[in-house]
Amino acid sequence: MKITEIPVTCLLESRDKLGEGCFWDAASQTLWWLDLIVPSAIHRLHVASGAYRKWQFSEHVTAMAKRRDGTILVGSHKGLNIFDPETGALTPWRAIDPETPGNRGNDGACDAMGRFWFGTMMNNIGKGGSDVPITASTGKLFRIDADGTATVMETGVGVSNGPCWSPDGRTFYFTDSMAQVIWAYDFDAAAGTISNRRVLNDTKDFGYPDGATVDSHGYIWSARWEGACVLRIDPKGRIDRVVPMPARRVTNVCFGGARLDTLYATTSRLHLGEEDLRAQPLQGGIFCFDPGVTGFEKHAFAG
Repeated sequence: MKITEIPVTCLLESRDKLGEGCFWDAASQTLWWLDLIVPSAIHRLHVASGAYRKWQFSEHVTAMAKRRDGTILVGSHKGLNIFDPETGALTPWRAIDPETPGNRGNDGACDAMGRFWFGTMMNNIGKGGSDVPITASTGKLFRIDADGTATVMETGVGVSNGPCWSPDGRTFYFTDSMAQVIWAYDFDAAAGTISNRRVLNDTKDFGYPDGATVDSHGYIWSARWEGACVLRIDPKGRIDRVVPMPARRVTNVCFGGARLDTLYATTSRLHLGEEDLRAQPLQGGIFCFDPGVTGFEKHAFAG
């Protein structure tokens, strides 16, 4: 393991209360991410030109995946929605986990077959973005098929985060941030099933594991909430590199750029004190750095 001091650039001082959900759209060469806390927002940035657009909503938006028709699948507090960038409309599509009304949606990503893997957790957001204690691991992991069918794949989750896959598609990674563990599973791509859960990494030395992605060498890049860094973890769970970040709360990461050789990271400034914000004033911005390796564009939703 080595600490790697890499120049980190703030692309945009978006001042997100809780930045999340980033993905790169290669077709338009744009970076998308969101701010979870109401009034929530979806951001779009054309990195080369600096052209920027923001849409705001009255429901917490938590995760995104592009669709092949140019619209976007958006996970939210209550379920799944379709966002149309042309009109700005966010249209409810499917309720998720209505049997557990105390839960809310959180992170999500699509597998190579276009199924959306979407995690829930006990709601921890009160009015005005106030903190609500998480008192139980009531979260679940759902697989959402193209027709909207939702299948429970995992239960007993504290804070669902970081779904991603190995380059060969045979291993699925999933994070429980509250338990401070990244799990690995065997993945059957044809059936869309997971099995043989085991601990990949459960370090407590670098904050809490949050969003994650995988590079072309099969290493996992893990954003670290309260860790002020991004970790690169090898397929056996060993920490390979620590990249310090100018933000305490790093929330999600994705590969992008013309050659998919840039790592983008979302951050949060929610509830940080004045001293923290003076020390790292760009917290809540969208950041990027050169990881020295390429990655993958995230898969689109098949529905």
